[in-house]
Amino acid sequence: MYRQIAYFSLGWIIIVLCSFGWGYYNSRQKDDQTILEVSRAFFGQIVLTREWNACHGGVYVYADEKTPPNPYLSKDPERDIPLQNGKMLTKINPAYMTRQLSELAAQYNGAQIHITSLKPIRPANKPTPWERKALEAFETGVDEVGTFSDGKYHYMAPLFMQKNCMKCHEQQGYNIGDIRGGISITLPYNRYASLSPRITGYLAVTVAGLLFILFFGRRLAKAYQMLEKQSIIDPLTEVPNRRFFMKRAGEEFRSAGRNHTPIALIMIDIDYFKGFNDRYGHIEGDITLKTVAEAMKQQLRRPPDCIARYGGEEFIIMLPNTMPEGAAQVAEMLRTKIEALQIKNEASKCADVVTISLGVAAAPHDSVSFETLLKQADEALYTAKQKGRNRSENIIIQAPTN
Repeated sequence: MYRQIAYFSLGWIIIVLCSFGWGYYNSRQKDDQTILEVSRAFFGQIVLTREWNACHGGVYVYADEKTPPNPYLSKDPERDIPLQNGKMLTKINPAYMTRQLSELAAQYNGAQIHITSLKPIRPANKPTPWERKALEAFETGVDEVGTFSDGKYHYMAPLFMQKNCMKCHEQQGYNIGDIRGGISITLPYNRYASLSPRITGYLAVTVAGLLFILFFGRRLAKAYQMLEKQSIIDPLTEVPNRRFFMKRAGEEFRSAGRNHTPIALIMIDIDYFKGFNDRYGHIEGDITLKTVAEAMKQQLRRPPDCIARYGGEEFIIMLPNTMPEGAAQVAEMLRTKIEALQIKNEASKCADVVTISLGVAAAPHDSVSFETLLKQADEALYTAKQKGRNRSENIIIQAPTN
């Protein structure tokens, strides 16, 4: 039964591991799709903001230390507009605005935005090796690129030339509709952030399931052992029953045949037990049966020796690897032991105490069957009864002659 508990435990662990793997895979797929959608939305907002800026030919803000005039618009006569109050407005084109949005995003949520191109006007817009690969992929028709590394998600999509972009980029040889670069977005994202709590949760489920299996498995094992014991142990005398004895006898006789060892059987009957029950009652009879069985059991010292209740007041003993002389000595020892208990029996015709009669059949060779030896032991018991009871009779089965 404990092997079954181990199998159930292993099965439960496998189920939990499969569930964990499948759940984590689906969860990560979902999370990866979510970060991709967020990056697309981020990119779309930047593109819309740039288009709004470009549609208006740029927007003006107060020039200061954080927003100095754009040196790449130095040729634009409308780049700066002096005001009467001494301040100055400076034009913010889409690229300049994207850089400033990137700085704000980095401060607020750690996102990094980088506008880049294979032919950048501004040196700081030079692509990183990863961005260069993405830009080259866009030239082959790839719509977007996204990868994970170092606890971050890197996303990039292309920017296409539009009519309102030609003013600044026409001298680079672009035509409307050409890919002139791209915007990369880097977002903080740890793909394994949910792994630790998920592992903790599944470990808790695993342990709880194993404890459940162990608890109820042990209870089932105890119940199984009890049922098994009940199936092989006589409930009154607490010695093995006939069913168990027959199974054990088959095993021992096969072993004797393989090893060429002797074996003996002793049939036992409590003398005048029906009269004992009639005189003292069945409760006293049950107590006597149990006492006699326990006393005989205590005399069997060797582990292979086996005693069983054969039926009613009859018992049977099997003595593997025992010669006829040894079996006769055991029988006489049992007889004197029971007589020495001094259990009063006024119904007896051979003594005033409880006694037993025994029939011993032993074979000093391995050529006899269990059925033959059992029949001989029963005949020896019958002879002991015929001769006055409270005695043992022995039958030695001789080896067959060739």
